[in-house]
Amino acid sequence: MDGGPRVPEQRRPGFPAEGEESGALRFGVLGPVRAWRGEETLTTGSPQQRALLAALLLREGRTATAAELIDALWGEEPPSQALAAVRTYASRLRKVLDPGVLVSESGGYAVRGLTEGALDLARAQDLAAGAEKARSAGDLCHARDLLRRALDLWDGEVLAGVPGPYAHTQRVRLDEWRLQLLETRLDMDLEQGCHAEAVSELTALTAAHPLRERLRELLMLALYRSGRQAEALAVYADTRRLLADELGVDPRPGLQELQHRILQADPGLAEPSAPAEETATATVRPAQLPATVADFTGRAAFVRELSDVLSAASGKTTGRVMAVSALAGIGGVGKTTLAVHVAHQARAAFPDGQLYVDLQGAGARPAEPETVLGSFLRALGTADSAIPDSLEERAALYRSVLDGRRVLVLLDNARDAAQVRPLLPGTDGCAALVTARVRMVDLAGAHLVDLDVMSPEEALALFTKIVGEERVASEREAALDVVGACGFLPLAIRIAASRLAARRTWTVSVLAAKLADERRRLDELQAGDQAVEATFELGYGQLEPAQARAFRLLGLADGPDISLAAAAAVLDLPAHDTEDVLESLVDTSLLESAAPGRYRFHDLVRLYARACAERDENPPSEREAALSRLLDFYLATATGVYAIERPGDRLVDDLEGTRYPGLRFTDGPAALDWLYTESSSLLACVRQAAGTGRLRRAVDLLWAARDLAESGANSRQYEATALAMCDATRAVGDTRAEGRARIALTGFLLVSGRIQQAAGEAGLAMERATAAADPTAASWAAQDCGLIALHQHRYSDGKVFFDRAIEGFRAAGNGLCEATALCNLSRAYMGMGNTAKAVEFAENGLAVHVRVGSTMRLANGHYALGVALTTAGRHRDGLAQFSRALTIFVDHRQRLWAGTTHFRIAETHLAARRPGPAAQHAEQALALGCIGGDHMRGNVLKLLGQALSELGQVDRGNACWREALNLYEANGAPEAAAVKALLEPATAA
Repeated sequence: MDGGPRVPEQRRPGFPAEGEESGALRFGVLGPVRAWRGEETLTTGSPQQRALLAALLLREGRTATAAELIDALWGEEPPSQALAAVRTYASRLRKVLDPGVLVSESGGYAVRGLTEGALDLARAQDLAAGAEKARSAGDLCHARDLLRRALDLWDGEVLAGVPGPYAHTQRVRLDEWRLQLLETRLDMDLEQGCHAEAVSELTALTAAHPLRERLRELLMLALYRSGRQAEALAVYADTRRLLADELGVDPRPGLQELQHRILQADPGLAEPSAPAEETATATVRPAQLPATVADFTGRAAFVRELSDVLSAASGKTTGRVMAVSALAGIGGVGKTTLAVHVAHQARAAFPDGQLYVDLQGAGARPAEPETVLGSFLRALGTADSAIPDSLEERAALYRSVLDGRRVLVLLDNARDAAQVRPLLPGTDGCAALVTARVRMVDLAGAHLVDLDVMSPEEALALFTKIVGEERVASEREAALDVVGACGFLPLAIRIAASRLAARRTWTVSVLAAKLADERRRLDELQAGDQAVEATFELGYGQLEPAQARAFRLLGLADGPDISLAAAAAVLDLPAHDTEDVLESLVDTSLLESAAPGRYRFHDLVRLYARACAERDENPPSEREAALSRLLDFYLATATGVYAIERPGDRLVDDLEGTRYPGLRFTDGPAALDWLYTESSSLLACVRQAAGTGRLRRAVDLLWAARDLAESGANSRQYEATALAMCDATRAVGDTRAEGRARIALTGFLLVSGRIQQAAGEAGLAMERATAAADPTAASWAAQDCGLIALHQHRYSDGKVFFDRAIEGFRAAGNGLCEATALCNLSRAYMGMGNTAKAVEFAENGLAVHVRVGSTMRLANGHYALGVALTTAGRHRDGLAQFSRALTIFVDHRQRLWAGTTHFRIAETHLAARRPGPAAQHAEQALALGCIGGDHMRGNVLKLLGQALSELGQVDRGNACWREALNLYEANGAPEAAAVKALLEPATAA
């Protein structure tokens, strides 16, 4: 034959979605040759008959002569009855297909009358053409989605099982096209900053296609942008050696240039090669700026100055730069108001979005940069699974995601330059506005602006806009007295004017007389953090009783913000009444609406509200009662979340009781959403209970929220809180609470791989639980001691601890924890070399999980059985268990457990001599992280190095081993010796 139509020209416009006509014929060639009528699979006959059908389908309605078909099916040596065979195959196909589809014409045959999109290849070509068009238009997200859909149409080997030279030629052609589409999609992945995800897929593809240099180039770039420079260079070394050995050639110039740029740490490599200006149309375009005030007044010189800097960044003037402007001044001077106003004016110059965060720099607990980066990355469309753990990696990914975009970042209320630096964009076209109470002279390249109080004219103009021209005109002198008494401080003026505007019976002179009392404004006229206290007092003094009570009590709660439901608990009011009073406080500017249903105080207002509570709240016991209700709310709700995630775990029956109810959830996703959303405020509530009568409930709340540690979310805050609870319980001599606090800390330390510290804490937990006659805590402590023994290879000791834990859990009727202990006991038997017992106890544990209705913990049962089966050499059965575990872990957002399961899958594939899949799953484990911290990361890197070496990527494998060795040596791990042995041949060479 003359060959099929070329790719990508072979296409028809406007293909409908698959299955649009329920009874229409559909055909597949991107896999086995198949035909369907609606949902009915049709019989396509023998391999030669399918070869005939494929040859006709691939001609898209054009006639194939009998000679061409004979040549397609048999090549140069057709059988003597070839023509008769072709006619027989055609006759049989006519009986299967709709009338008029397979037609005879000019001594040959053709397939006609198909609906558009009836052939999977045509649909793939249409999607690919659409992707190319979308990419040209700058819509990378849509282009990537179209290519994914096109690639999903492949179903195994093209024309699988179809004989003949024509089928072979088309198979090679379409396989090559698929690889081209994959390379294009991966290239766009890198342009979008999805480097970590791409590494895993590229590792598998380079293993399957070792001589394909474009894949190697993409892998080098993905590794480099993921901070893995040594591995990127090792890929080049592997490629150069392979090409020399197999083909006797050097890498192509593009690959050589990339290696040189990596060696030079070329800054351009951190940027997408072809940024898409309109990408944000298909992704999230954040618009996080708070609302600007309608009555913004004055500051004309500052507005002009800041606007000029932003104009330079946005490209409206020559010499584009990444601009940083830092506004400094005392609290209440209007830094945020000015910055927000300027940012809104500049929105058009930053069409890809505006980010905003309150860094809480004036508070006791400033926002952590890594936490802010996580929030920004999510707002920019980055999936949770793609967000790395460390500050450095998050900052690098953040800069990569912003590259090619024009985004304005407003960093409000910063503590110092160290907090700000990781949050700055890294490329031109973006800009940052920073507000702080200190001058950031150590923020390199920043345009510094010192914001002072308003001039008398500006202050009077602001006052007049709020109060009204008519009321001020007749009392101009009194109005000047008011703004003078406010020290020309914008926040004070705004609050005073709002009071007056809300009281039509007052005159300006009445307000001026009230402000004449120096006892109310002396502090406000002084410098320092207390300079605005009198201004706050003005607003507070005019609140209705219900408003004032809410203001005082809400100020008692720690945490960055508070939800409506939590505020209702503090105030002991129904939710709708709570919302009414909070919204009225927002109107007075004493409270901010952080988001729908969430509220926060400015840090100085919070301090003032607490002072008011100490001074005015009667009886004083109501302060403690409010915080007690808040703790009850968090504990009751977290206990419900725990019960949904762990049905059958009787721990919830042994936690401290609560008087105030919590929220109720009917499904796991909503419960987890609440836990992760409230994590910062919840942990702050726990810490705030130190040294109070709420201590036991606070410790139990920490225990009930252990998912925050085990999932890898909020790990730093969880650790700090657990340490604080250990100190607080020890200080008051509450052995029961101390034992439980140390169990919470032990759990976190085990997750992070700090085994020595965990051993000390678990021992103390056991002592305290025994002394307090707390059987629940004693059983948990025994479980933790057993896990530590496993890590330390003391398997017999581990068995003793697990037996004790099982006995305690059974006595308490705690089926879920019993199942977990049985699974852990399986690991002890594995360590002692008794694989039969290991499998038996893992199966017993899984059976108990099923019996008690486990949900998330059922995954641990499958995981434990998978480990036991693979240790026994039953790799296929083990992989099946791991697959079930992985699905559940992902559904329940257990990122670290999902990564650990990927590691076990990789381990199994490597043991079965399948290094390609092993490397792919090991990359997934690296991207997600694992239970066990740096030690486990070392294990993953060691395994990845072995898989890569078996794939012939020796230099990259050595790079992985060197990184693993560094981690092992840093932690004094005995595995370091084995890795050194693996590296010895490379050192000798």
